[in-house]
Amino acid sequence: MKFKTIIVDDEPLARHIVRTMLTDDPEIEIVDEATNGNEATLSILHHKPEIVFLDIQMSEADGFQVISEVWQYHQPAVIFTTAFDQYAIRAFEVAAVDYLLKPFTEIRFRQALARTKANIAKASNSELQMLLASLEKTSKESFPKRILVKERQRQYFVAVNDIFYCEADGNYIHLFTATKKHTVHGTLGQMESQLDPSDFVRINRSNIVNLAHVKELESYFNSEFFVTMNNAARLKWTRFYRDNLDAFYSRGS
Repeated sequence: MKFKTIIVDDEPLARHIVRTMLTDDPEIEIVDEATNGNEATLSILHHKPEIVFLDIQMSEADGFQVISEVWQYHQPAVIFTTAFDQYAIRAFEVAAVDYLLKPFTEIRFRQALARTKANIAKASNSELQMLLASLEKTSKESFPKRILVKERQRQYFVAVNDIFYCEADGNYIHLFTATKKHTVHGTLGQMESQLDPSDFVRINRSNIVNLAHVKELESYFNSEFFVTMNNAARLKWTRFYRDNLDAFYSRGS
């Protein structure tokens, strides 16, 4: 079995050390290296590695923020590599497999790698399955703060709080902010499951609105409403989704 691996560290020498220790391992395939938190997040989401060697203190986003961003989409085995010992407890709280304190010896490195491989190989173990179920439950309760947008030449994030409303378009979803439209692949149901229902509600078959950006609600006929957003967009709240009005009224109470 080949273990796809990503090395994340803002120091070139630190990346070189890890890369060198991995080079002669036939089971390891280094698919990428990243120098900061944002690069790491995008790389993990793109390559979906089995193993990530992850520094903690970095620019853009630290190692814990990286885990928070990717965990809902992909859950690699994480080995933290850092010069600071004060993060050890927190590292294991976010399900790190091991914690390597720089400078570490090759023997210690091999121990961490062997433990990580063993954990991955025993993924069918009932105890690990219980742990994964617990992690999945936690990830569902903590909604992402950013949505990844992939375009032909680049990938970037849109802050969830900046989204005024979402609109379905076949196999794509348009995310409307104050002045721009961003497009992601997927269904409206999939998008709805990623958004906090106390902030985002479905108002018809094609639209989800951010209640924080609703300017006014205007009665229409047949128990339907028109919703005016803060960016002047006007959408219909159909009666099939009337039950979701409770979220709108409770927000103002």
